[in-house]
Amino acid sequence: MHLFAFARRVSLAALVLLATVTTAHAQRLLVPMDDAQQNHLKAYGLTYAAIKAGASAEWLLNYRGGSFLLADTPELRRMAGLGGITIEPVDNGRLSQLRAEIAANNMEAVPLEKAPKVAVYTPPDALPWDDAVTLALKYAGIEYTPIYDDEVERGDLSKYDWLHLHHEDFTGQLNKFYLSYRDAPWFIDLLQKNTASAKRLGFSNMPALKKDVANKIREFVERGGFLFAMCGATETLELAIAGQNVDIAQSFIDGTPMDPDADRKMDWKRTMAFHDVHLEQSPFVNSMSDIDGHQVNVPGRQQPLGTFTLFNFSAKIDPVPSMLVQDHRAVVNDFYGVTTSFNKSVIKPGVTILANEEGAPWVKYIHGDYGKGTWTYYGGHDPEDPRHAIGNPPTDLSLFKNSPGYRLILNNVLFPAAKKKPLKT
Repeated sequence: MHLFAFARRVSLAALVLLATVTTAHAQRLLVPMDDAQQNHLKAYGLTYAAIKAGASAEWLLNYRGGSFLLADTPELRRMAGLGGITIEPVDNGRLSQLRAEIAANNMEAVPLEKAPKVAVYTPPDALPWDDAVTLALKYAGIEYTPIYDDEVERGDLSKYDWLHLHHEDFTGQLNKFYLSYRDAPWFIDLLQKNTASAKRLGFSNMPALKKDVANKIREFVERGGFLFAMCGATETLELAIAGQNVDIAQSFIDGTPMDPDADRKMDWKRTMAFHDVHLEQSPFVNSMSDIDGHQVNVPGRQQPLGTFTLFNFSAKIDPVPSMLVQDHRAVVNDFYGVTTSFNKSVIKPGVTILANEEGAPWVKYIHGDYGKGTWTYYGGHDPEDPRHAIGNPPTDLSLFKNSPGYRLILNNVLFPAAKKKPLKT
């Protein structure tokens, strides 16, 4: 063969090889989040791992249930296989079609750039109830750091981007569990440890400590933090923030009553979500206020569970609320908690309603801005155990790997990773 012809063939072969390699590297992995997905919850962990590794990641809002588009790497393929996560390789041609479909419809591709540092406010000792968020984080494989009063008081919140609160009572009344559990060993231990912590940290009592912790959490959000809360924390955090200079705790230790004029003295300008709330004055009624519409622990007040419907936001105009409601179901079964829902009458103007129950005076899922940060409240305790009681075993999420209720939790974990759009001037 002539030397020139041989060289030409080698060059052509090299170009073909280069094109093949370029195409392979240009591929993406589509992580569908509609009914094609085998494990919705672990898909969030896969996406979090991609972001943490610095790989390309996008959230395709309103596309197939809020799918993810990730770089095609051997490690992500391996993780998907081990986790039973459905992935679909996307070549350049399919990618162009996909982007055209997103551009032409109520959809948006949002880059996910930084894996948030996650903290969960939780007591250091095991308690006879579980936290749905920690269950979701562990199952999805998303790392988090447990923190409690000591860490908050020494300023450790500044180390984290995203903070979760769940069952804690920030008014210092331990959710009024004394009405039913005053003789239970776990309650006696919880009371003793919290009282000792308050004294050690320089506070006169447990309510004083918890109100200070609540204020530091408010400052965390004000400085730019992302706050997510469920169950009783959604209500008691707001009460503690508004009642910084008011005695709002019914002391079951020494019989000290609540300030009878507490309603009038509450400072609702400082709170994030609620205003003009009526406090429960009786120490013998297991309710904190009229924030919660369902009043599950008060005989004669408890409201039945129904379903709640997620709002369909414009992904291009309202990307933030769109991220928070991405799901493969628009209607989700409701579930009780110490605080199950939020009465519309006490929600501040400007708060974004993410989900409500048709015809009900309450809503389930709300969001808003505060200072430089954001907060999101999700009523209820466990999305897959609607009547979860103290002492019940933890929910096995391998049995609920496609849970639409748990997906809302994990939407909030990934939300801080989204690239912020520049403000129009």
